[in-house]
Amino acid sequence: MDSSPQLWLFFLMVLGIVILPGVDMAFVAASALGGGRRGGAFAVAGIVAGGFCHVAASALGIGLLIHMVPAIFNTVLLVGAAYIAWIGISLMRAASSAQPMPLARSAGRPWATFRQAILTSLLNPKAYLFMFAVFPQFLQPERGAVWSQSAVLSLIIATTQIWVYGLVAVAAGSAQAGLGSRPQLQAWLMRGAGAMLVGGAAWTALEGWRRMM
Repeated sequence: MDSSPQLWLFFLMVLGIVILPGVDMAFVAASALGGGRRGGAFAVAGIVAGGFCHVAASALGIGLLIHMVPAIFNTVLLVGAAYIAWIGISLMRAASSAQPMPLARSAGRPWATFRQAILTSLLNPKAYLFMFAVFPQFLQPERGAVWSQSAVLSLIIATTQIWVYGLVAVAAGSAQAGLGSRPQLQAWLMRGAGAMLVGGAAWTALEGWRRMM
């Protein structure tokens, strides 16, 4: 049975989700604005690594456990909201003061950006909603081993993230190179990235609270 139509449908769904502005995109943009293209590249790598973890969790059936015990998912949402809000508020406060940007301080420590990106991805509720609600529908036992299907789908996710977030990192990194003499503009851009993160955190917290009611 030809699986190409199914894979194309999965790709279009992934692309539609990845190109929507969200916490992952905001983190990549902020990392590139603070640390240049190198910082953006490590942020993209961390987001992709977190995506592989999401695939592994879904393939291992952790999504079923979360559906059986909703409190686990609600806890993930709330913890994720708190962490994302902390990053966003830190960016906004630093942009409003004479302090160096939090992500710019880690420009010389790219692996710190990588680790922070993984954590951002792991606590991104949009990823959980997709991986536990949509991803399993594309795993069909009659098409072969689940692990091999998961590997193919994960490569589609990773490739899409690399292209979309990579373009964001290149654009923001290029802008960062020309913002050295315009600190006020850089500060406003960082405030915008921080506000996007805080907005995502607020939506996440509201969703977690609604599920608990």
